[in-house]
Amino acid sequence: MRKGIPSLGALQAFEACARLGSFSRAAEELSLTHSAVFRQVEGLEARLGVTLFNRVRRRISLTTQGAEYAARIRHHLEQLQKDTFGLMSRSGLGRSLHIATLPTLATTWLIPRLADFQRHWPDVQISLSVRTHPFQFADVPVDGAIYHAAQPWPNTQGVMLFREQELVPVCSSQLLARAKVKGAGALAQLTHLHMMTRPDAWPSWYEHNAVPFTPLVLGGPRYELFTMLLAAVDAGLGVALVPAFVAREHIKSGRYVMPVSATLPVDTAYYFGYPKADSYPEALTLFESWLKAQAAG
Repeated sequence: MRKGIPSLGALQAFEACARLGSFSRAAEELSLTHSAVFRQVEGLEARLGVTLFNRVRRRISLTTQGAEYAARIRHHLEQLQKDTFGLMSRSGLGRSLHIATLPTLATTWLIPRLADFQRHWPDVQISLSVRTHPFQFADVPVDGAIYHAAQPWPNTQGVMLFREQELVPVCSSQLLARAKVKGAGALAQLTHLHMMTRPDAWPSWYEHNAVPFTPLVLGGPRYELFTMLLAAVDAGLGVALVPAFVAREHIKSGRYVMPVSATLPVDTAYYFGYPKADSYPEALTLFESWLKAQAAG
């Protein structure tokens, strides 16, 4: 046992009690007796020298310190579960990769193409999880990541898949039809939708295209994900700047329209990366080669 770290059993008992608000319900979930769970929690409090629960008759409630500790322990237990499942999947039949990716890129570009990968390498299973911000591979149990950046992440190996090239303004055709004027004048009448991760996109578009900019442009709602932004466009909530490769098919189908033809060039790209190492699993190199071919196509 590492010095200073309580037993896993005590931490599991405490987390279950904190989440369920009951020693009895925690005992049922953990397949233990009520007294066993009670002793685990009582022993944990004694070891830490901290009261984790307030006890009033048969009811319990977390103390302030207990609530903070429970949130941290829950996070670590969930991470242990993910690491364990990841190890189990790697030790089973076939091969597997866990790839972190951007949600909109996954749904609009990657997932529709994965059937092709499966046809070529049916024994390699690709699992996906969402990451919208940069991270250290040492902190996240994934084999690789598809990410958006101005340059490759430090201390990683990988390839650039494709450049983003430009952002284009789009809105629903119904919303544009309600505008009383056309062109830049119509744009000024529409609510501007913003991405939280690209707060300067609209000001940069106005500056690049020499269109008069007013502070009202910044007053529109903000969204964390491109999927939310696209849903807001579909709902007719306003006009948004989105990557051209995402908007292209929707414009062709008539789902979106461009209120003005002016775009915003960008120098960012989408990359596939993974930690530097002396050697790499064959499944990872196969997936990288396949991604390069898909991006080139």
